[in-house]
Amino acid sequence: MSQVSRRTCNLFRRSWKFPPHALRSERISSTTTAYLTRVRSGLSTRSGLSTRSGLSRTTDVPALTRSWLIMITMGLFVVNCAIAAEDHPGAATYRKHCAECHDQPDQPRVPPLAALQQMTARTLAASLAGVMAPQAAQVPRSELRDLIAYLAAPASASQEWIEALRCPAEARHIPRSATVRLASVGVDPGNQRALSAGQAGLTSNDLSHLELAWALGFPETSALRSSPVIIGDTLIYAINQAGVVIALDVRGPCVRWVYDAGMELRTSLTHGQISHDQAALLIADRAGQIHAIDPASGTVVWVAQGRHSSGAMITGAPMIHDGRIIIPVSGSGVGRAVNPRYECCVEHGAVVALEGATGEQLWTWHTMPDAIYTGKENRDGIKLRGPSGAPVWSTPTIDTKRRLVYVTTGQNTSLPATETSDAVIALSLDSGEQQWHFQALANDVWNMACRVPWERSGPNCPSPDDSVLKDFDFGASAILVTTKSGREMLLAGQKSGDVWGLDAASGELIWHNRFGLGTPLGGVHWGMAVSSGRLFVPINDPAFNASVAEPGMNAIDIETGRTLWRTPVAPDCTPERKARATGCERRYGLSAAPLAVADSVVAATIDGRVFVYDAVTGKVQFTYDTLRDFETVNGVPARGGAIDSHSIAAGAGMLFIGSGYGSFGQPPGNVLLAFRPAQADAK
Repeated sequence: MSQVSRRTCNLFRRSWKFPPHALRSERISSTTTAYLTRVRSGLSTRSGLSTRSGLSRTTDVPALTRSWLIMITMGLFVVNCAIAAEDHPGAATYRKHCAECHDQPDQPRVPPLAALQQMTARTLAASLAGVMAPQAAQVPRSELRDLIAYLAAPASASQEWIEALRCPAEARHIPRSATVRLASVGVDPGNQRALSAGQAGLTSNDLSHLELAWALGFPETSALRSSPVIIGDTLIYAINQAGVVIALDVRGPCVRWVYDAGMELRTSLTHGQISHDQAALLIADRAGQIHAIDPASGTVVWVAQGRHSSGAMITGAPMIHDGRIIIPVSGSGVGRAVNPRYECCVEHGAVVALEGATGEQLWTWHTMPDAIYTGKENRDGIKLRGPSGAPVWSTPTIDTKRRLVYVTTGQNTSLPATETSDAVIALSLDSGEQQWHFQALANDVWNMACRVPWERSGPNCPSPDDSVLKDFDFGASAILVTTKSGREMLLAGQKSGDVWGLDAASGELIWHNRFGLGTPLGGVHWGMAVSSGRLFVPINDPAFNASVAEPGMNAIDIETGRTLWRTPVAPDCTPERKARATGCERRYGLSAAPLAVADSVVAATIDGRVFVYDAVTGKVQFTYDTLRDFETVNGVPARGGAIDSHSIAAGAGMLFIGSGYGSFGQPPGNVLLAFRPAQADAK
């Protein structure tokens, strides 16, 4: 298929909201028929034809004829696009190497074809060179080029909407005197994820009466994952897959400035003072580089390497205190184990400290020693290495009083197991030396070769005799709190559904609570929030593998660990929603980190719904369904999807939601939504 015809077909698909997977020959029969039925209904209505009662009295016969001709032409165009797409040389490569996973809606960790087709060639190439490298290694290089060309969204002038939405020349800087309202994903160094009404510019009453102020669509995007920084009336937001950071005056909105990182970005933004006279925005890219950006102008201050090895990634946001930048490194190699010929496994997590003024590395703490050959082989006779894993997925927590850094870790990915996996660990801010650790689950060795039941697993999955095989890591930051009695504690939530209350000074266990039995993508996934002595615990629990699912929002007394209230969330599988969210009856829990605002808690589901809860009672105050198409202020076609990771933020009198997260079998999307108090209620 020529590039011109492919671009034309994609333009047609987007303009008429035709599902991407339908433009494949094996699916034309059912999908195209259903779609053309909808088109016929719409055209018939516009031409005066009643689909229930035949010809109406006002039928315009010439208009009716034109409508049917349009429908037939569209049908032929769809078929031609589908046939042409299947003739693309990359189509055969996709079917041979990719379809087995990406065409399966029940694969929880694999983005569907529809999500892949919204990615740029740059994003796809980066994924194939990074997390998907083991799979890409099995494909000839010439076929990889064809595969990317087949899958990638057509190249577009993706920056044109930015230029069209620019603020007036005199308003393209952020005043240095403007108040920082949201500095990091955790809000404060203790990662409490809580904003007062004054900080947010929103009361609980406002949050119970919201309306959509505007929607912004991002081209060639299938997932939004990052928390912004808010300074004055400016929202600074990372469009991760596009590799750009934009500063939006939310009152327009209009674009003050844009920073192009040159590659895909991975983390949320953090604002802080990197030297006595320089504030900066910090963010990490796919290559593990930390970008320090001037918040006033969007110009680069410096770019420095933030990881300890070339195979590692940075997922949690950098944190900064006293001119020292703390970087969590999520090296695990969890995906490489899928390749049965891979000598599993070598990567491990780390924490790296940088000098704020220059980006120079100061110290590195490793979750374990480098892997070595263990003398054992997998069942295919391939040598095995270890230990590995214990990645640090989450944003570090800073104890400014004790000058400690608290991090949480994931599971091991190969034997032998270490004491630092599935753990909460305290490090010296000054030296990186480990002060104490608390291991929540021992001997949890798991990688993506593992399946349920274990007999279906690949050769690099450990035996049940050697591992608990749970994948119950910590993806959420630990939260530093002070109770009413004055005790300083750390609160940590795990994918198992366990919530732990620990002494901040020693790591000693104070209390423990649990919700459900957890799943590899369940329990507490990306975060929790604290306000007024209450810990708000979202539970995801996508229901698969016969797990006991308890998705919903919960509140715990931080002093005792006692459950205060529980508000379950139920699936919403109307036919229209089910068409957009495959498996909605199983995937509908709360995975994204919630945000406490005033006396309310904002949370969202992986099937695209926003919930505002009363912090005291757990009663639902407001809901909004984002799983739909949106008219955007920048003219980019946009649709909502799963809300996940760190996609909830507030400030400048608005609530911001990034809708769309095309991973883990969840619906992709590409829209940033801004909500304000309903105008009728604001008077």
